Amino acid sequence: MKQKADIGLIGLAVMGENLVLNMESKGYTVAVYNRTTEKVDRFINGRGKGKNFIGTHSIQEFMDALERPRKVMLLVKAGKPVDDFIEQIIPFLDEGDIIIDGGNSHFPDTIRRTKYVESKGLLYIGTGVSGGEEGALLGPSMMPGGSEKAWPFVKDIFQSVSAKVEDGSACADWVGSDGAGHFVKMVHNGIEYGDMQLISEAYMIMKNLLGMTADEMHEVFNEWNQGELDSYLIEISADILKYKDEDGSPLVEKILDTAGQKGTGKWTAIASLDLGVPLTLIAESVFARALSFQKEERVEAAKVLTGPEIQFTGDKKEFIENIRQALYASKVISYAQGYSLLREAAKEYNWDLNYGNIALLWRGGCIIRSIFLGKIKEAYDTNPGLPNLIMDPYFKNIIDNAQESWRKVISTTINNGIPVPSMAAALTYYDGYRNERLPANMLQAQRDYFGAHTYERIDKPRGEFFHTNWTGRGGDTTSNTYTA
Repeated sequence: MKQKADIGLIGLAVMGENLVLNMESKGYTVAVYNRTTEKVDRFINGRGKGKNFIGTHSIQEFMDALERPRKVMLLVKAGKPVDDFIEQIIPFLDEGDIIIDGGNSHFPDTIRRTKYVESKGLLYIGTGVSGGEEGALLGPSMMPGGSEKAWPFVKDIFQSVSAKVEDGSACADWVGSDGAGHFVKMVHNGIEYGDMQLISEAYMIMKNLLGMTADEMHEVFNEWNQGELDSYLIEISADILKYKDEDGSPLVEKILDTAGQKGTGKWTAIASLDLGVPLTLIAESVFARALSFQKEERVEAAKVLTGPEIQFTGDKKEFIENIRQALYASKVISYAQGYSLLREAAKEYNWDLNYGNIALLWRGGCIIRSIFLGKIKEAYDTNPGLPNLIMDPYFKNIIDNAQESWRKVISTTINNGIPVPSMAAALTYYDGYRNERLPANMLQAQRDYFGAHTYERIDKPRGEFFHTNWTGRGGDTTSNTYTA
């Protein structure tokens, strides 16, 4: 074993432990430290026994174990713990040493930390790591951003441990400056929220409307995973439906219907509001989790509030295909909205994002890996200025082919009182985006009526604003449009 470690990691929880095992398996010597030092000993004498790890019991010992420039990776809880560890380790670092935050940090924190760490003569990387426990061990998707000078020192390590796709490409590449990496990971998680909710809605339609068993749904999801919907989340959904509890019944039906969340979906929705990007599907997915958490209220409401009796009289096999098409079209909208947010953030924060390369980072290792990510790369390679993914011919064709089925599913679920908030939001977004004229003229007239916020006219140049004294009692004083 080398006397000095190639990289060090602080935080031996599930992700940290698996990631260092991945690094060591690729030929790297890794120094490890944990605030609870018993975890270090347990790891060194357990899963790390006989391998190229250097266990340490203090920050000083940890730093002394690293070759220079020191590369210190943090995999600790987002928020204050990251700041606390940065303050603890800075006094032990020298100019040019690198701090890497591999947790799910909020991108404004990464922007702030990059500036702060660089002011100390050090380098900083905030990297999204996707793939969960299995991805960390076998190959995650990694989305690093921050101090670009740091990338050459960690590139080989990141690309060695990351997932690889068919052509051997690594699902790890430089994303951009300061908070770009964590922003891209945040949007990835937002799309993940959308995908998970859409699949859950498809499950609910098959279960409640078509009366299908878990085994029948398993077969459907398994079949879907062989075609256009081939993806990690469809694959694991099929596995979940097949899994039996000790009594032989489907375990999924015994799980309480309240979903937790760590905040990245919420952050994505908030960022969309801040940047003025309609991320309706992802926002509805976040709200769906919030509604699921109101379990006790829903139990009481179910005793009082009424809805239509569920009835299905059509062709079951045909409707299952309609659900597949609706799910596929909605999934396209989820990615389209996510990419719209990336484009707007790039303008706001001066990030030079490569949208095609981001799709490649998501092709392997991560939770949202999906068969059509290669098509997203092709779309942006063909037209780097593509305003919206659904304007690309390939994705437009998907929507065109699925549209009739999509509308049938939404109308049928509404008529039967089955909630499909994200699927419906996807269709409503599509209809709004394709309409040349929306009712915002009435909305802006209302704003001018009560607040003198002015309006533009279709028969005048853009940027010229007007006010009407609607009641005859107002004056000529105007406000502005307050486009926040």
